Amino acid sequence: MDINGAGAGAGANDASSSTPSSAVTKLTTSASKSFQHFLDKTTPFLLYRWIAFFFIALLYVVRVYLVEGFYVISYALGIYILNLLIGFLSPQVDPEFQDLSDGPTLPTRETDEFRPFVRRLPEFKFWYSITKAFCIAFVLTFFSAFDVPVFWPILLFYWVVLFTLTMRKQIRHMLKYKYVPFSFGKQRYDGKKAASSESEDLLP
Repeated sequence: MDINGAGAGAGANDASSSTPSSAVTKLTTSASKSFQHFLDKTTPFLLYRWIAFFFIALLYVVRVYLVEGFYVISYALGIYILNLLIGFLSPQVDPEFQDLSDGPTLPTRETDEFRPFVRRLPEFKFWYSITKAFCIAFVLTFFSAFDVPVFWPILLFYWVVLFTLTMRKQIRHMLKYKYVPFSFGKQRYDGKKAASSESEDLLP
């Protein structure tokens, strides 16, 4: 009786472990790992990644133009892109709040040793986030519930004003703390011009 009972218990455990929810979890985990592996393999191909992004962005623009709607989604997408852009152009540690006695700071003179600009939002994360945002926005254009009637020139005007004010503030911050969010042409300690790591990634 004990052996039969143990066998019955083992069978019950096997049945519970093969439930539909566990199968879905395994499938989701496997798909997530495969997708992450694909992203890791595309990391060095900066040029190809951005070509793919511009193709997706063009599809979205054409879609919105043809249906003549979904301007609220486009406005929200523009605000999100602006937020990503500020993170991409900002240093990882804001000099305004950085204690100058703690660690290295951004070079302020031409003769200073070359230090690569470390972004608050790295290039790959910037590309991935903006590409994902366009993909989501493109999918949303197939649902009429998101097509809110609105006078689009007003939204465009608001976005242009917000973009101008935000970029003016960012440029003032860059001038105040004397940093450039790119490594093109920066001088190394050996007197050579810096070859930007981003430009090197343009090559396959």
